[in-house]
Amino acid sequence: MAVTKEQIFEAADQIAAAGQRPTLEAVRQIVGGSYTTISPALNEWKNRQKVNTAPLREPAPQAVADRLAELGADVWAIALELANSRLATEREALEKARADMEAAQAEATELADKLAGEVEALLADTEAKAAKLAAIAAELDQAKANNARLQADNDTLRAESATQAARVIEIEKRADDLKAELLHVHQEAEQARAESDRLRAELAATKAKAEAADASHQEQRQAAAKEAHRVAERMTKAETERDTARADASKAREEAAKLRGQLEAVQTQHAELMAMLKPKAEPASAGTKAKKGG
Repeated sequence: MAVTKEQIFEAADQIAAAGQRPTLEAVRQIVGGSYTTISPALNEWKNRQKVNTAPLREPAPQAVADRLAELGADVWAIALELANSRLATEREALEKARADMEAAQAEATELADKLAGEVEALLADTEAKAAKLAAIAAELDQAKANNARLQADNDTLRAESATQAARVIEIEKRADDLKAELLHVHQEAEQARAESDRLRAELAATKAKAEAADASHQEQRQAAAKEAHRVAERMTKAETERDTARADASKAREEAAKLRGQLEAVQTQHAELMAMLKPKAEPASAGTKAKKGG
């Protein structure tokens, strides 16, 4: 809301009534506004306070009248005219001085308004910079928090990678053990097959002997029959052991295949973890690696 002349007059009256000299700053403290607005109205108020001195029209003192009685009223009129002329000259000089003072005051007022505007602009700029610094500080704190979280995630991924690597080593060791066990089972199966073939040959030879023996050699036939029975039992046992070895070998192959699948899954997961842990290369570095690879 603009400050009115009446408000400035009232403020000046209030200051003068308090026994103080009305100044631009004192009035501005009461009504607000700018120095440029207050200055003309305050000058007008000051001019109104001045008492217009009227030309001297009072009669001559009695002592002068007594001494100048012979000169008469004409001499007194001349004196009054000279006094009024001097008074007019002094008024002109005073008016010129007042005009000069008002011009200087107006210039000072304009400068004060300009400085006040610059101060307000500096204050606004300072507040904006302070807000910007606060925002930057908040972003820095957020970046630090994100960095800490990423570091924690990185440590977790490294721990998981180490665990997966240990698991890969364990599975590879178990696979090697199963391969050795499978080889041993194959060897036992081959031995059982060889023993079965030998026993079949022995049984055939025994049967041949039994058939070639004379009927009179009943005891030899019985002994040969018993021997053949024992050979048959041994052959059955060997075949059973061979079947067991084959079953164990099949079971070992299945377990080896299962472990091979687990190993491949763990290796894939380990490769993904290593890829996540590996820092992303910058575009320039990526281009250099591509050239080296080419």
